[in-house]
Amino acid sequence: MRVPGQILDAIQNHAESCAPEEACGLLASDEHGAFKMVYCLTNSQHSASAYTVDPVEHFRAMRHAEMNGWHLSGVFHSHPLGEPFPSATDRALAMEPEWVYLIAGSDGTIRAYHLRAGSVEEVPIEVEA
Repeated sequence: MRVPGQILDAIQNHAESCAPEEACGLLASDEHGAFKMVYCLTNSQHSASAYTVDPVEHFRAMRHAEMNGWHLSGVFHSHPLGEPFPSATDRALAMEPEWVYLIAGSDGTIRAYHLRAGSVEEVPIEVEA
């Protein structure tokens, strides 16, 4: 999966600015699946071990994506106290089987996954200039 470096940088910066709470946000892609936008949003739980994307911000991101001819295609969050691997909670709450789930770890790495019916499939990230 190709991800623009600017999007990965934005995710990492958001994770650092939200620590020690989990950061979260959404990703938008065009009709070809190319990532076009990252939406760094508020974690309405204000928790170091859980996240909920603020619903008003979620709606605004969705509307912005649609106005640009994009669609929401993924979500990201951080694990400020651990590794970038989906927790049991992450797997249980994954509601969009076609989305990609990016997780920023406490060590600065970002990994991507497909989470479907409780299964975890890592998706290699290729950084796009």
